[in-house]
Amino acid sequence: MAEPTILDTIVARRRLDVAEAKALVPSNELQRRLASAPEPLDFAERLRRDRPMAVIAEVKRASPSKGDIAPGMDAVAQAVKYAAGGASGISVLTEPTWFKGTLADMSGVRAAIEAMGNARPAVLRKDFLIDAYQVLEARVNGADTVLLIVAALDGKTLARLMARARELGMEPLVEVNNAAEMARALDAGAEVIGINNRDLRTFNVDLGTTDRLAGMAGDGVILAAL
Repeated sequence: MAEPTILDTIVARRRLDVAEAKALVPSNELQRRLASAPEPLDFAERLRRDRPMAVIAEVKRASPSKGDIAPGMDAVAQAVKYAAGGASGISVLTEPTWFKGTLADMSGVRAAIEAMGNARPAVLRKDFLIDAYQVLEARVNGADTVLLIVAALDGKTLARLMARARELGMEPLVEVNNAAEMARALDAGAEVIGINNRDLRTFNVDLGTTDRLAGMAGDGVILAAL
């Protein structure tokens, strides 16, 4: 039996985390809170507004490959700097074990830039989403969009999470790392695709990945190099 990849290990942990979250805050309670959640920006439109080059800045304290990066980072203060610098989006890591992020980081970021109105950056929940509960959780906590990693999802789950995100007014950022994943993302109807130069199974980086995959996307698809 093959050894689990880094991605397998992270996803397994997130499944346990989701079960714990559901026990603390059931889905029906999240659904109730949705009524008071802030309205989302149109993520795709926000990126197009800054064409030909839009920047999605990242709030990240740690990672499995690098360990601690900025463990004491004030997520809100950092995001405000990104917004002042003209970022089109702010990606907030909310995975707690390896990335040391929280949903409170993301909701705090959203609250801090709210006064900018439609000029503010879009807020992305960057995490390992494997359950529709997490999509709703993101929306309730102020996300404008969510990351969906093709390598972590089977076809039916990818389609279900994309549909749920759109029901909640969020166009997802769909992450791919190879040609097969790009084909799956396009077949699923992804409109914003992030090409990750890092293979999340091995954490090896190949900076040529974006160049190889970009040509597969048709007109109208927004591409992000991750």
